Amino acid sequence: MQTMIPEKRKAAVFTAPGRAKLTDVDHRELNDDRVLVKNEVSAISAGTERACLLDLPNLADAPSGQFPKCLGYSGVGRIVEAGRNVGNVKIGDRVLTHWGSMHSNYNYVTEANLLKIDNEALASEHAVFAVIAGFSLNGLRKTRLELGESAAVVGMGILGAFAVALCRIAGGAPVIATDLSERRRALALSLGAHHAFDPADKDYIRKVRDASRGGVNAVVEVTGVSAALKQALAFTAKFGRVALLGCTRVAENDIDFYQDVHRPGIELIGAHTDARAKQESRPHAWTWKDDARALLDFMADGRLDMAKILSAVYSPHEAPAVYDRLARAPADFPVGAVFDWRKL
Repeated sequence: MQTMIPEKRKAAVFTAPGRAKLTDVDHRELNDDRVLVKNEVSAISAGTERACLLDLPNLADAPSGQFPKCLGYSGVGRIVEAGRNVGNVKIGDRVLTHWGSMHSNYNYVTEANLLKIDNEALASEHAVFAVIAGFSLNGLRKTRLELGESAAVVGMGILGAFAVALCRIAGGAPVIATDLSERRRALALSLGAHHAFDPADKDYIRKVRDASRGGVNAVVEVTGVSAALKQALAFTAKFGRVALLGCTRVAENDIDFYQDVHRPGIELIGAHTDARAKQESRPHAWTWKDDARALLDFMADGRLDMAKILSAVYSPHEAPAVYDRLARAPADFPVGAVFDWRKL
């Protein structure tokens, strides 16, 4: 049965710094290389979306002061129309959508930016996190973590939560999580961390070094805060690897690179999701689709316990209040949050 497509789409739009609303937006023309996806859910990427909402510096592909704008880059829905050149998916397929998708009930997406979800039993509100979790997996892969090596994740937002769970799956021993929030440290422990420490503790660095038997081999830095990176370098083992997963929007640091990086032989690795294989996966550098397939499998077989990570499901009508909360109180924002477009 053919889906009736409304004249306008609904989308959560940032209208000015700190302000968002649910509004009508125009449809695009469906070209030969795209599909039209009727969205079921879209995941909120709190760090990136808050930065765009507040118009912070260093926003990829988003010039400062440009409003209105619509965010979102991870969705799950079903294809309702397909261009003539689309060959690997078809109308009716449930798909995970990446770049080109947004917080909207309909999205126009290229084949390169979507992945068919074969497991119909996997809940859409869980599967939708496979894109965001792929950022964490990409960062972890870049550390080349080996079975039995110590691993630490600095910052326990959504990327950190997935990084901790994946460190445990990958055989990190011990897995150490750090965050200022007691609630988020508890989440880390529930996801498999062996230890969770507070960076504000005066003995923080000593505790991490003691727990890792002298220094951490593989560190995933998720906060993007220079002070947190400086602390992380202080507990990284000689010849350790530090993946810079969190986006450093403001370049302010007092890191002594000679003492903290150069002499101990520490590797600092850029781990933005753009810095990944595009066509074919290779060791420590997988494509987003291959990472997403692995993550969907981990969700399906229970190695990733999504019930612990998914913490809020919002109606799109709640978008103004949701983004107001994110702007004002990011530390209290749910770690795993989605919009459910079926609630329109």
